[in-house]
Amino acid sequence: MKKTLIFAAIAVATATLGMAAPASAAPFDNINARQAQLSQQIDFGQRSGRLTFNEVRDLRSDLRQVNFLQARYSRGGLNFQERADLNRRLDQVQFNLQREMNDRDHRGDGHRDRHGF
Repeated sequence: MKKTLIFAAIAVATATLGMAAPASAAPFDNINARQAQLSQQIDFGQRSGRLTFNEVRDLRSDLRQVNFLQARYSRGGLNFQERADLNRRLDQVQFNLQREMNDRDHRGDGHRDRHGF
């Protein structure tokens, strides 16, 4: 019984340490992951008709601006303030995306929201 508990404790400790290491390995993995996730959400909104053409265009433009800014910041290595600025800008893109996805307008080609509007 004691051996089982010891092995379980070791497994939990190993798993915990294993998950913490990748987060600190590369400082902009989180930023790149957020950009990819937002891009996928924009794609979904476009495919489902929840985003209009103009909304998709504007959101993609905002995301592209963050990407260009990240490239500029990365030339000298990202510092804390630059990483915070990028995350703040991604927060704004995410907020805008959620607002546009839930504003109940549609792209006008027969796709309607769940209430038929």
